[in-house]
Amino acid sequence: MKRKFITNLALVIFLNLLVKPFWIFGIDRTVQNVVGADQYGFYFSLFSFSLLLNIILDIGITNFNNRAIAREPGLLGEYFSNIVVLKFLLALLYAGVCFGGGLIIGYTAEQFIMLIFLVINQFLASFLLYLRSNISGLHYFRTDSLISVLDRTLVIIICGMLLWGNITDRPFRIEWFVYSQTVAYLVAVIVAFMVVWSKSIFLKPVLDFQYFKRILRQSYPFALLILLMSFYNRIDSVMLERLLTDGKMQAGIYAQSFRILDAAAMFAFLFAGLLLPIFSRMIRQKQQVNEMVLLSFSLIFIPAVTLAVLACFFPGEIIEWMYHEHIQYSASIFPLLMLGFISISTTYIFGTLLTANGNLKELNILASSALVINILLNILFIPRHQAFGAALSSLITQTFMAVAQVLVAFLKFRFRLKWEQLYRFGAFSATVFILGWFTAEYIKSWFMGAILVIVLSVLSAFVVRILSLGDLYRIVRIREEG
Repeated sequence: MKRKFITNLALVIFLNLLVKPFWIFGIDRTVQNVVGADQYGFYFSLFSFSLLLNIILDIGITNFNNRAIAREPGLLGEYFSNIVVLKFLLALLYAGVCFGGGLIIGYTAEQFIMLIFLVINQFLASFLLYLRSNISGLHYFRTDSLISVLDRTLVIIICGMLLWGNITDRPFRIEWFVYSQTVAYLVAVIVAFMVVWSKSIFLKPVLDFQYFKRILRQSYPFALLILLMSFYNRIDSVMLERLLTDGKMQAGIYAQSFRILDAAAMFAFLFAGLLLPIFSRMIRQKQQVNEMVLLSFSLIFIPAVTLAVLACFFPGEIIEWMYHEHIQYSASIFPLLMLGFISISTTYIFGTLLTANGNLKELNILASSALVINILLNILFIPRHQAFGAALSSLITQTFMAVAQVLVAFLKFRFRLKWEQLYRFGAFSATVFILGWFTAEYIKSWFMGAILVIVLSVLSAFVVRILSLGDLYRIVRIREEG
């Protein structure tokens, strides 16, 4: 299992590093600049509206299904034939709620036309995630990794041709951006559907509402957890806008640093995507998970601490490199949010472990507590410290959630705390902190200093034996079943 995890983690990170940066900086930003703020804002407000309600499309089914298939692969045929029908019914409900909300808000005919395609895109994206949950649940991680970047790759190709291919004399329109995503999602869904079809016996679809009720009863704790986590991760900017007279500006300043955190968390999320089916199968087969937990935590802890240290010692330089306004204020917020990234990374390991073990009740209690803590801290800090107060609230909330999940995991799995391992993590953190201070003080180019910190941090991880080159080599060489 460790070999499977490391090799597939390397593949999925490589593919995402290959595609996602070009998508973010090459396509998305170029489209925004070409169509202008007005047209992009027209699209983005509708996109955000469609995104707000997309929990209706899934209701926790994807995570529930991923765990269930990983534990019992033989259930694929039964689940697949029923959940496909359920997903289409949920799509109709989602579309009805979106269009009803659009009527209440007072959307124009032009807005409704775009909303129709955005609703289709949200359904296709949700359906693709469900199909991929079957593929990763069966432990076909390489196939899942390739499909995970297929839609973005197709959008890059289509939009790249429209932007730079000289295939049309007309100026690029925001609608083309939406349509290209529709085509890309549709192709990716067809490919993923054919893969899942080939691995299962697709029974005749039946409208079995009792079966749907049973599935939803089992999946709703997953949906509640996702909803609560989304709230305490995203409510900061909403409260900034609501609680302050200059709330829109403060939310914009906060968003500058939060976007960088969000991009980092996107890569940390790749760990959870791999670990949920791996942990689920290991627990089902009554295998010990402690070594896998230590390995995965070590691999995510190293970049998390390194990025947090870089944010602490080069905040102004990084923010100025990315943005043009409110540099000094954003630079004071950035370190707090990135220190919280260490806690976020921790929850992607231990929260995923508890999810795989079925401890949804405990996780939902913790997430509810985190939401209450975050709201109370925001009410206390935001009027006094504005965006800085929201960042401080986020750091405290994320730290609480990480510590609580680690404690619950230790209790549930009866892990033993080894002081030698704790010392190694502490020694590594101190070493990276010293490296950050040294480069900030003595190296003129912050960029070269940051590169030096990254390289020496990786070397330090091997020196203090958080990772062992020999162990990694043996893991990759030895073929394990699973």
